[in-house]
Amino acid sequence: MSNRPFQALVVQMHDTIHATIGVVDETATIIACSDPSKVDTTNEFVSMELNESGDLFIRDGYTYKPFGVRTTPDYAVFVEGTDENAAKFADILAIAMANIKQYYDEKYDRNNFIKNVVLDNVLPGDIVIKARELHFNAEISRVVFLIRIVSANDISAYDVIQNLFPDKSKDFVFNITETDIVLVKEIKSTVESKDLEKLARSIADTLSSEFYTRVNVGIGTSVVGVKELARSFKEAQMALEVGKVFDTDKVIVSYDNLGIARLIYHLPTTLCETFLHEVFKRGSIESLDHETLFTIQRFFENNLNVSETSRKLFVHRNTLVYRLEKIKKLTGLDLREFDHAIVFKIALMVKKYLSASPVKF
Repeated sequence: MSNRPFQALVVQMHDTIHATIGVVDETATIIACSDPSKVDTTNEFVSMELNESGDLFIRDGYTYKPFGVRTTPDYAVFVEGTDENAAKFADILAIAMANIKQYYDEKYDRNNFIKNVVLDNVLPGDIVIKARELHFNAEISRVVFLIRIVSANDISAYDVIQNLFPDKSKDFVFNITETDIVLVKEIKSTVESKDLEKLARSIADTLSSEFYTRVNVGIGTSVVGVKELARSFKEAQMALEVGKVFDTDKVIVSYDNLGIARLIYHLPTTLCETFLHEVFKRGSIESLDHETLFTIQRFFENNLNVSETSRKLFVHRNTLVYRLEKIKKLTGLDLREFDHAIVFKIALMVKKYLSASPVKF
């Protein structure tokens, strides 16, 4: 945010406090001060204190009070002096500055605006007005990435992603939960789904290889217009949830590539249960052991080719044929016939969906 609101309040409060007062940012650089000559100077020892806690602390004859909404404080106020009055003034200043920052963020901050749009917290009629106030180009193609932390260490994935996308006029990064980070990325209209997946892969690989943080990334569809960002975000959420059900080994899941899994995800569970009962004899799908299910999976992956599948499984062709005949006897479906194979494939996906009980959006 701009430093002008901080400087304006510092000047007003100085007339009452009659001591040198000001504000430092997270790097301990003075960004507002009643003594203009001190602005833009830095004290590295103050930055060390800022990283440790949000409590009052004294340094070089000044009383500091951190404030901000993040785990590590964004800013701190300082008041000349180390007595009880200095501490009280610092507390009061911190409250006032925090309120100014919140007001400024809500009214002017683009990142906060995009966050509220993505989370559907802004009325459709207000989006256009707010975008105009912020001089925000509403008619550019953008896409939403939802980055979900699976396992992490002490490194902040949020900070890493912010550093990967430093242009805050085009790209927006924010947390929505402790494990979910949203990236709203400006893109060219000619960008294809594979390019977005490549970008998502680079994010996941960077976090994994350099910072030992595992993430899954859901990708919404590219949209034009700020109003559509909420839809792209919901699609990214759905991509992660559907991927968790049907593609458990996938790190990158794109809404565009969900295929039939997206259709199954939207079906009522009662309809899915009816479908399974109609397709299979009661209990027959449960009678298939792990080895048989693995064989079926490989048969589908090799486009119903018996010879190729037997070669990949390192079994004789007749052994595979025997297994397929066994499946036909149990289920009534011959997987060598295309129509039967489609029904069986969908049935397995429906069974997996019912077992997972995914979150609906």
